[in-house]
Amino acid sequence: MSELSHFDERSGVVECKTPWGTWYQTVAEVHIQVKLPPGTKGKEVSVRVTPSSISCHVRGNEIFKGPLHKKVVEDETVWTVEDGGSLLHIVLTKVDSGSKDQIWASLLQDLYAPDPFTFQEMRKKLDLERFQIEHPGFDFSGAQLDKGYDQLPPEVLKQVENPDTP
Repeated sequence: MSELSHFDERSGVVECKTPWGTWYQTVAEVHIQVKLPPGTKGKEVSVRVTPSSISCHVRGNEIFKGPLHKKVVEDETVWTVEDGGSLLHIVLTKVDSGSKDQIWASLLQDLYAPDPFTFQEMRKKLDLERFQIEHPGFDFSGAQLDKGYDQLPPEVLKQVENPDTP
């Protein structure tokens, strides 16, 4: 599991809130943070990941389960119980991290999508992170991009138009 990159430490992350916690993404990874009952032990947590699906159970209760928005590298998945047993941190490695369109519009297919503003902020963040990777001698952590971020991809527009999904 990678810690926050130096870029993320300086510029922060853009989180998508969910009923059970948050998730956010970098160019290469998806981070899932699940709120746990205080004192939860690792043996009380079950996380199962395949390249295209995930399930998370805590103390026998299903937190979430379903097909992932995009594929991940199953063998590189890491999860830890942190903050005295009150937080589960899952890190998924994106299969398509090298592609320009590596942004996830939701965590699971049609579930846990960010609102349009948060999605635009995620896109900006990933673009800046990609610029930082391509130009390591420059500091893009405080940069502002002037790009058509208000033009959402069709998959996000579909989710925005059907807000019944959690």
